[in-house]
Amino acid sequence: EVQLVESGGGLVQAGGSLRLSCAASGFTLEDYVIGWFRQVPGKEREGVSCIYTTEDTTFYADSVKGRFTIASDYAENTVFLQMNSLKPEDKAVYSCAAIEVAVPGSLSAFLLEDEYEYWGQGTQVTVSS
Repeated sequence: EVQLVESGGGLVQAGGSLRLSCAASGFTLEDYVIGWFRQVPGKEREGVSCIYTTEDTTFYADSVKGRFTIASDYAENTVFLQMNSLKPEDKAVYSCAAIEVAVPGSLSAFLLEDEYEYWGQGTQVTVSS
């Protein structure tokens, strides 16, 4: 059974950092695109970043570029999202998602939630001003 479990959310002051984890089970990360998304009540889910694990290629939304870093760890079968210089507008429920892909093409397409097959439950990130 494929499962994605997020952890690492919490409350942090503006300017602070958090590292989110997306632990995968039921599959190995190779040949997958893993994406991070966030959602606030009343708004559409927003793609934040994604990684093609086979080549470690990454893509970021403009809103987080230069502040967030996505990385994969095969040994732990986990994808991390390091979030630095957090802003109050980064507050959201963050979820990871996965899709098996042989040749992903442009990773920008993988900031769209419809591209993904598997989803985690999410972890809350709150940034106080």
